[in-house]
Amino acid sequence: MAITDDVLVIGGGLAGAMAALAAAEHDVQVRMITYKQSTLRHASGLIDVLGYTPTGDGPLVDPFEALEAVPAGHPYERVGGDAVREALLFFDAIAGSLYAGTHTDANALVPTASGSVKPTARYPSAVASGLASDDRDTLLVGFETLPEFDAPMAAAHLEAAGVPFAVRGVTRRFPGIRRDDAKVTRYAHLLDRDEDVDIGRGATRARPALAELVRQALDGERRVGFPPVLGDDNHDTVRRDLEERLGVDVFEVPSGPPSLPGMRLEDRLYHALEEAGVRVTTGIPVVDYEGDGDRIDRVLVDRKGQQVPYAAEEYVLATGGLVGKGIDSGRERVFEPIFDCHVDHAADRYDWFVDDVFGDHPFARYGLSVDHELRPQDGGGDREFDNLRAAGAVLGGYDFAAEKSGSGVSLATGFVAGDRAGTEVSG
Repeated sequence: MAITDDVLVIGGGLAGAMAALAAAEHDVQVRMITYKQSTLRHASGLIDVLGYTPTGDGPLVDPFEALEAVPAGHPYERVGGDAVREALLFFDAIAGSLYAGTHTDANALVPTASGSVKPTARYPSAVASGLASDDRDTLLVGFETLPEFDAPMAAAHLEAAGVPFAVRGVTRRFPGIRRDDAKVTRYAHLLDRDEDVDIGRGATRARPALAELVRQALDGERRVGFPPVLGDDNHDTVRRDLEERLGVDVFEVPSGPPSLPGMRLEDRLYHALEEAGVRVTTGIPVVDYEGDGDRIDRVLVDRKGQQVPYAAEEYVLATGGLVGKGIDSGRERVFEPIFDCHVDHAADRYDWFVDDVFGDHPFARYGLSVDHELRPQDGGGDREFDNLRAAGAVLGGYDFAAEKSGSGVSLATGFVAGDRAGTEVSG
């Protein structure tokens, strides 16, 4: 006997969460099945729509203007610019004060831990005081036990990029942290709770100790950037406390995984899923399906070696791309592993890539081809299944890394796939 819902979403990242939330708006029963930890925990937390055109022009000031010119088959062409806007509005309502950028269609320019400047449409509120369009002089503070954020190097790269402000970087030892392998959540929790720390002069609280270290390094700068470790549950309080103690604005600089801003976003989305009544099943992989012709009847999940059926009227596939194994490959072919949906690719695997490591690699665009309803298509352009839609990085026809469009595509296609699946069920 299958476990039955109206809409079943496979995948628990940004696209999957958006699909489940959009479907739930139609007052239907939605389940989301996810196997591994969400990729949100490794993401920067930035919500990019389109930073560069598919031909490499940019950085773009207005991503929505450029959306009108993306090529046929691109996920944005499949859903249309109006759907991208609607998806952002839907996201804004969920994110609330956690995110900024809703006041304009223009991309914001956000400095990153590598010292680059990234165009993005939405960004955590904790990042807002650090925008590169702000001309206030800036101090970046790194920590000896967090080598992934080299503040002096990031400052030098930002200066070389021509930002309109003076920027300087310093490295200090984080109060109370002595181990190089401490998790970023340890830094955050220490500041969340304002725990006692020993800095060699007796015990003191973590926040005043950190503020004192930074105060000694300030030289007239009007804002200070930290790696994204300024609290988890109480990150707004931690940032405001440091601002009051220092008398300058404080912001976080987006960096690589593991990512506290990504974890904060995941927490917000999963709280919204709970409030919407979405059933979330975690830790089990979907390994196969059963169907009759053009429809999927049920999917099979692996529970400790036993295949358990889950059934729904409509399905959304949001399992990720090549990195997340939503698209897989062998020596002979590239394929989608659950439903064996068609992935268009060169027959010769040596044509999947180019010799230049920074070149335009064909495999970066490999994924499912979909129609304007986001239903996967076979090699002849016909629908694979009538009740399956796909969203997010499992889609082909775009290079999210080059375009800086990954989050935007996940938002827009997840929203559209879930909305249309919910509409189909509700009538």
